[in-house]
Amino acid sequence: MARVTWEKTDAAKDFLAQGRQTERLKFLVGGVILLGLVLYLAFSGTLLGARFFITIDEVLNDPQFAGQTVRATGVVLGDTIVIDESSDTTIITFTVATFPENHPNLAEALHIGATDPNATLMQVRAVGQPKPELLRHEAQAIMTGTLGPDGVFLADELNFKCPSRFEGDAPVMGQQDHPGMERLDNAS
Repeated sequence: MARVTWEKTDAAKDFLAQGRQTERLKFLVGGVILLGLVLYLAFSGTLLGARFFITIDEVLNDPQFAGQTVRATGVVLGDTIVIDESSDTTIITFTVATFPENHPNLAEALHIGATDPNATLMQVRAVGQPKPELLRHEAQAIMTGTLGPDGVFLADELNFKCPSRFEGDAPVMGQQDHPGMERLDNAS
């Protein structure tokens, strides 16, 4: 019985080596693209994510935000809230005002913004949004959308914070933050 052996020719060896090099090149290119994407996301996240939202003054006065989707914040002026549910889609309109950004107490900052006659105002319009439970006077509105050419902010997403809703949970200024401990002002 004759024995048959098969030997790889130089051409076959070259073909197999070239296939391995192509695979390595694919992994290398994929790794470079993935690394570039991660670096881009980290860089853009650092620049854009440094702030959660921008102010009403920035939306209205900074041309870099014109026509761009932004997240802005302001204090709701309660007497301007109009919710129109007469058509197929709900239309919510209200006005927001600027408030002090670095104030230590959010409820006080919102009150200051709502009562400041010199605060910058911006009208907001949201179409097709559910009726927000926390939409009320002196609530903090956090809105995502674009500023229209007429100066009305067209909101795609609405979120509200109402610090007065949680006032009972917050410690009174000057009191101890530990449960069960009292402050004795006039110990005699």
